[in-house]
Amino acid sequence: MEQIGKTAIMYALADGDLEKEIKTKAEANGFKLIKGRVGSMSTDKIFAAVETATQREGLISKDYYRDTHALYHTILEAFTGICRGQIGLGDIMRTVGLMFTVVRGPRTVHDSQDGEWLAVVLYGTIGAPVKGYEHETIGLGMNHL
Repeated sequence: MEQIGKTAIMYALADGDLEKEIKTKAEANGFKLIKGRVGSMSTDKIFAAVETATQREGLISKDYYRDTHALYHTILEAFTGICRGQIGLGDIMRTVGLMFTVVRGPRTVHDSQDGEWLAVVLYGTIGAPVKGYEHETIGLGMNHL
């Protein structure tokens, strides 16, 4: 994995040995990665879960507003993708069950002059809050720090 977006997507979709392999290769290329799960009908809970995990694992500093601001816009871009442009969950009777990944590092491994970037992937299901009425969805957001 030499690109931050591809790394984030592959890590979100992987499990077991493949997940470990992707993480090992990505870290060798200078990326920092986290993975988590969140489900809710509340947009703010999705954002809070990703932000809290990202701060807790040291991918961003809560002491630097620019880190939090970049993460917010990156999550928003990924969230817009999973909602297919119609941002909203509970207020329009939708719910999500998501796996999220956050990757920090160079946009591409061989271009260190481009600075550091964040990539967020949200992958899972979205649909009516009734079991069996959901479908898969994925969103990718990227932003520079």
